[in-house]
Amino acid sequence: MGARCPYDRRRGRRRYVTRAPRWATLVATFFGVGLLRPGPGTWGSAATLVLWWLVARGIAPGWQPFAAIGLATLAVVVGIPAATQVCRASGLKDPQFVVIDEVAGQLIALIAVPVAWKSLLLGFILFRGFDIVKPPPVRQLEHLPEGFGIVIDDVGAGLYALVVMQVVLHFGILPR
Repeated sequence: MGARCPYDRRRGRRRYVTRAPRWATLVATFFGVGLLRPGPGTWGSAATLVLWWLVARGIAPGWQPFAAIGLATLAVVVGIPAATQVCRASGLKDPQFVVIDEVAGQLIALIAVPVAWKSLLLGFILFRGFDIVKPPPVRQLEHLPEGFGIVIDDVGAGLYALVVMQVVLHFGILPR
């Protein structure tokens, strides 16, 4: 059980609000990145991009797609229960400071993408664009319950970005 917060500042009166477990808060905010302002989702995607660039440099190019898939899967599998816990504790349907969904979606957008600045930048722009616009059926995925809806809509945005990215790479608009 999480710690209890004795004072709810939003209401201006004493009442007990349950906090999410520490592990859930750390995962959901991607170790505090989600607390950055403005635009915590953009910060979450940018942090993911930088960390992927650092990690991928130490992985042989042939193994990078499998590493991205594994990390995205890990972000989804751990992110859904973490987002659910934080969602319940905060009383918000989709708290802006929960950015583990951006981590998962951004990693999906970078599957089988060369680790070069132009490719990474385009992957970032595409994912953020699809995450903000939320084309069908991504918008409908937001309505799924709790952490599942929080994370899965960004998985959908990541898949859209992945498809566009692979088309761009296939037609040689960006070098492989």
